[in-house]
Amino acid sequence: MSSAVESTTHDDAIVDYEAWKTQRRAAVTAPLGNLALVLTHWSPAGVPAVSDAEARAGQPEDAVLTRLQRTDIDSGEPQEGYRIWRQDSPANQAFEQIESYEYDPAWVIPGRFELVDEQRVVPFEHIRDAGATRSLPVSGDLVFELDGTEYRFAAFDTNHDGHASLQLVFGDTTNGRESYGAGRFLFLDHPGASGDLAPGDSIPITIDFNRAIVPPCGFSNQMNCPLPPLQNRLPVPLRAGEKRVRFADGFSI
Repeated sequence: MSSAVESTTHDDAIVDYEAWKTQRRAAVTAPLGNLALVLTHWSPAGVPAVSDAEARAGQPEDAVLTRLQRTDIDSGEPQEGYRIWRQDSPANQAFEQIESYEYDPAWVIPGRFELVDEQRVVPFEHIRDAGATRSLPVSGDLVFELDGTEYRFAAFDTNHDGHASLQLVFGDTTNGRESYGAGRFLFLDHPGASGDLAPGDSIPITIDFNRAIVPPCGFSNQMNCPLPPLQNRLPVPLRAGEKRVRFADGFSI
């Protein structure tokens, strides 16, 4: 009886995993999906945003314009930016699939979230910032054990799919060989979002690495993704989740 239940649970997990992969493909190929991004532009710090007409110059009528804001790394002043999205982008046309590992229940790992300090920030290097870092809010750590070794990963606070989340940026020894070279992302529901935790408290959390994804910068070179800090790099292969993006022969982002 126990074996039958375990088999059913495993089969259900595989069905859920395949559905998740289908949803991921739909998301990255959507009108504002990662593959559609053809341009990210930032005005100099302190300079007003360019007009819609200037931003759209040379783009087809059906291109989508969105606005961005950030803090300039050097001056700390506000910086205005915009993005252009086109569903007929070269990347979308050349896209074939997101290569993924088979579902593996061994990579559904029990762990805990430890609230360290609600106001803590940690510097993250970003792929397009030439080695400079941007401070991101990391209110706590993800702590888990793997083959007898405890790991403590920094996951920053963000909003994902409309709710409070933890975004884990991690690396492992498959990067650049089997999986995307700059590391991968994993989003988890933020267990401290309710405000019931105080610094020093911890709460159990399940870390399902089968939901690890290729970062947006693996789909478009106009994305500026955070890179895994040293403490978030596993010295072993993590063969779960997405591997990398496969494009038609001869195409590269």
